[in-house]
Amino acid sequence: MTLPVPGHDAGDYLAARLPVYALAAGSLSAVTGAVDRLDAVHGRAPRTWRLDPERIAASFASDRLLRVAGAPVSGFAELSGFFAAADGWVRTHANYPHHRRRLLTALDLSDDAGRDAVATRIGSLTAADVEDRAAAAQAIAARVRTADEWAASPQGAAAASGDLVSTVVHTESSRLGTGHRSRRVPGGLPLSGVRVLDLTRVIAGPVATRTLAMLGAEVLRIDPPSIPEIAVQHRDTGQGKRSALLDVRSADGRAVWDRLLADADVVVTGYRPGALDGLLDHAPPHLVRGRVCAWGGSGPWADRRGFDSIVQAASGIATIEGGDTPGALPAQALDHATGYLLAAGIVDALAAGHTDGHGRSVDVSLARTGAWLLSAGGRSPDPPPPAVPGPRCLTAHGDLVTARPALAEFDDYPFPARRWGGDAPAWPGLTPAP
Repeated sequence: MTLPVPGHDAGDYLAARLPVYALAAGSLSAVTGAVDRLDAVHGRAPRTWRLDPERIAASFASDRLLRVAGAPVSGFAELSGFFAAADGWVRTHANYPHHRRRLLTALDLSDDAGRDAVATRIGSLTAADVEDRAAAAQAIAARVRTADEWAASPQGAAAASGDLVSTVVHTESSRLGTGHRSRRVPGGLPLSGVRVLDLTRVIAGPVATRTLAMLGAEVLRIDPPSIPEIAVQHRDTGQGKRSALLDVRSADGRAVWDRLLADADVVVTGYRPGALDGLLDHAPPHLVRGRVCAWGGSGPWADRRGFDSIVQAASGIATIEGGDTPGALPAQALDHATGYLLAAGIVDALAAGHTDGHGRSVDVSLARTGAWLLSAGGRSPDPPPPAVPGPRCLTAHGDLVTARPALAEFDDYPFPARRWGGDAPAWPGLTPAP
């Protein structure tokens, strides 16, 4: 059910020309439906769920509601955003230092170039040239297209194909061993005893694993020591998880990884396809593999890097939501919705695996979620400004104020985000091997 909100219609939250609230509520309904199916497998009584539009909107727009020591936090770095090209617009993403360096390399600019220099340089190039240069340099920039242009392109057609959540059964799997069944906590949260290895960054993947943690899973996030995380981003999406650093490319790190993997039930990855090839060579047969990427697993852009804002720009969403200049959705809605869809697919895979013993791969992409949004009915030609969620949707931990969970049945996540990289690469209660 959806709760009425005094003074506001459900659609007032996340108001946009495209039906963003419908996407958000649908992704949360996918999670609750998956939990219901898992409960049925384990013989648990049905739960009563309520979809609170204000709580959902606050969670989706958490980066805009986030406060550190009372001050708002910018979600984008200096060189991230829209720039006018010689024949149109592009959008760049350079929040991480290595992405900034690559963008400047692609534009033939020095490492200390600022936004004005980038704007001047992009203004001298065509939008397609900027996009191609960025791809060649492994930087991130996309030409702003119309929805029709995107749909007519090979990459747009690939993005719109296939299921919103794609699940493949690993038929070579054997039945679950008793060791994995014995970790379940009778009467606990839906995922009590489930162990999740989290190799994701930014928003979609961390939202998925944060949701699994909220549902009771033990989530251990693993990051390479060489690529520091954006601290405030981690604080906003790292709740309920432990965080460890591990160089899985080194011999010692790979040995630790293989030990972690041997006792895991789920691995969630959020890097572009192929980036983590080989890490699951020794995976247990029952493992559920959750994967999120920007553009999907097929098509000419399958191996390109991308983020929510870039997918909005390339797919026509920015054109629909803009005017004289490109616009954006009222939240990183593709990221959040895709994260919840991935979490739902993983829960369903765990439920099915409990019955048949097979592992599964669950795949989602930002571009496929964007294709759903572009094809959905219920557009608003002249939407009002999005209603701002109130303080009941926020929680404070020290100097941080952030959104409560999107599902109103949970007052907060199990614990606030821990210090990035501050935990040992071991499952809780176990001593890491020397």
